[in-house]
Amino acid sequence: MKRQVDLNGKTILVTGSPGFIGANLVIRLLKEMNSGTVLSLDNMNDYYNPALKEYRLGLVERAAESSPVKHVFVRGSIGDKGLVDELFSTYCFDVVVNLAAQAGVRYSIDHPDVYIESNIIGFYNLLEACRHNPVEHLVYASSSSVYGGNKKVPFSTDDKVDHPVSLYAATKKSDELLAHAYSKLYNIPSTGLRFFTVYGPAGRPDMFYYGATQKLAAGKTIQIFNYGNMRRDFTYIDDIVEGVYRVMKGAPEKKSGEDGLPVPPYAVYNIGGGQPENLLDYISTLQEELVRAGVLPPDYDFEGHRELVGMQAGDVPVTYADSEALERDYGFTPKIGIREGLRAFAEWYAEYHR
Repeated sequence: MKRQVDLNGKTILVTGSPGFIGANLVIRLLKEMNSGTVLSLDNMNDYYNPALKEYRLGLVERAAESSPVKHVFVRGSIGDKGLVDELFSTYCFDVVVNLAAQAGVRYSIDHPDVYIESNIIGFYNLLEACRHNPVEHLVYASSSSVYGGNKKVPFSTDDKVDHPVSLYAATKKSDELLAHAYSKLYNIPSTGLRFFTVYGPAGRPDMFYYGATQKLAAGKTIQIFNYGNMRRDFTYIDDIVEGVYRVMKGAPEKKSGEDGLPVPPYAVYNIGGGQPENLLDYISTLQEELVRAGVLPPDYDFEGHRELVGMQAGDVPVTYADSEALERDYGFTPKIGIREGLRAFAEWYAEYHR
């Protein structure tokens, strides 16, 4: 187990808040900490409806009202080097959590520019800022997509990940390589987290479960890719946040090698449930919970609103996390199952869209 440091009194930057994971992480920090500052940074772009980000920002601000921690929201992009440098010099961050990224595998096929701008240039700007304004720990979001078409499962961080099947995956692997170089050259403690198919209330509408819910609620047909022969390691948002929170408190140790130079204080972990679910089972559970929550009528014709189609470019048939290292170093393995997670989502959806 890694030694856990106290986050109280720290100044923490969370980029990508009020995005899905970012907003939930900031709310957790505001509840757990009894002093310090948390700064949220997001450009509030329109990749999906900005109203959902505004809603999450409202949740963050409500949590801040009852927290002794100071919360500051800055509307801006990590691609803006001047802004990033200004924030680092002003706030002297102790811990940086980079969750800002242009997400989405399929979107990257038609909109490559925004992925380079945010995921490569933006991350480089943060690394440079950490270099010139030393931080105790840089934690950043990677993705299970880096495993590409790997046939060996479960996916281990020891596996080679040199064959991405989407630009999005390539940018995430690039971030890991950049972080390793900066950790080696400038002794910056950094930890990359490969998230596996995150879902939950107030999630991203471009994710399958959310988009499928919107279509089903509107009486439309949902497409099920690869004729349903897909398995995903779905990970509920609370499990993701718990993993990030623990990792934030346990930075890789700084030490020198035999040559007197820094051994890179660098690590990468999977955060996934380790229980890959068949996509058709997941959809059936989702539909049952949508009926239970009143989003769909009791007599809804499930089969009549499903269309089995082929594989999509950039997709992979199976994602499956080996999270043993996370359990070993931080004492945590995701535990929330899809029934509990999809029930929480369905109840939130019913309330939000009422």
